[in-house]
Amino acid sequence: MNVASHEGTLRGRIAVVAGATRGAGRGIAAALGEAGATVICTGRSSARPDASTRSDYDRRETIEETAELVTSLGGNGIAIAVDHLEPSQVAALAKRIRAEHGHIDVLVNDIWGAEVLKGGPPQWNTPIWKLDLQKGLRILRLGIETHLVTSHYLLPLLVAQPGGLLVEVTDGTADYNAQHYRISVFYDLAKQSVNRLAFSQGHELAPHGGTAVAITPGWLRSEMMLENVGVTETNWRDALTAREGRHQAPPDFALSESPRYVGRAVAALAADPDRGRWNQKSVSSGELARHYSFTDIDGSRPDIWRYTAEVREGGKVADLDDYR
Repeated sequence: MNVASHEGTLRGRIAVVAGATRGAGRGIAAALGEAGATVICTGRSSARPDASTRSDYDRRETIEETAELVTSLGGNGIAIAVDHLEPSQVAALAKRIRAEHGHIDVLVNDIWGAEVLKGGPPQWNTPIWKLDLQKGLRILRLGIETHLVTSHYLLPLLVAQPGGLLVEVTDGTADYNAQHYRISVFYDLAKQSVNRLAFSQGHELAPHGGTAVAITPGWLRSEMMLENVGVTETNWRDALTAREGRHQAPPDFALSESPRYVGRAVAALAADPDRGRWNQKSVSSGELARHYSFTDIDGSRPDIWRYTAEVREGGKVADLDDYR
């Protein structure tokens, strides 16, 4: 199934993408919109003049922009400003959704917001006793507590009828993270915990006919990543060549993916009537692309996690094109 060319496969479905302002969250909301879903886009960065909170990034992207994108692609985008660390705000969100929609079919827990806190490569691999404790604890709050609060209030709407899908968005599959140290104690714990959340919540959802899956994108061309390498989505391949005033990206940036790619992975799962076979699994966008035959927006099918396992760490001799 190529989700991008099957308009309407999720028509009539109600989805909530928590953390839809930018990056993977925006890509997932957009892909669900491609498939015709009503997508409730939540996050802290709002264009509303009365919005009381902003993301830790304090960037220009807003949930209203995401909702407009969803609608432009054929879905129905609804922006609701929510700080998912505030239980009262998430409770109010659940109350509003119950009143206006009655239930939800898809819940995507993509809340993060700690990209700046985790630091860049020079700060990675720093032992816990040399890290700022308060920053580390905030990483855990942003990356784990937000997911728990959101599930607590919204999963009752997901189990209101059988067939609901919960997607936990993380970095790295459970298998990969179990064997690799990821950046710092705090980041490592946050990302592997989200994988485990899909496993544990899948156990709880199964008796209600629900499915929980953890999904990781590959090398994501988020707004922040594109700015870091001095390109845009339209000319991102330029980052692979050196130019004055711009840092050259490493060769395997050729296997990077747009945020829409992981979004199409989520849309494929949501449209699959047999999605229960993925319950409690930890998967990547590339793995699901191979299974469901969807592509990225440029027609490619990148799989950097498979490349990492087989070539970078497995010693296989292969061309980068074999993983696109």
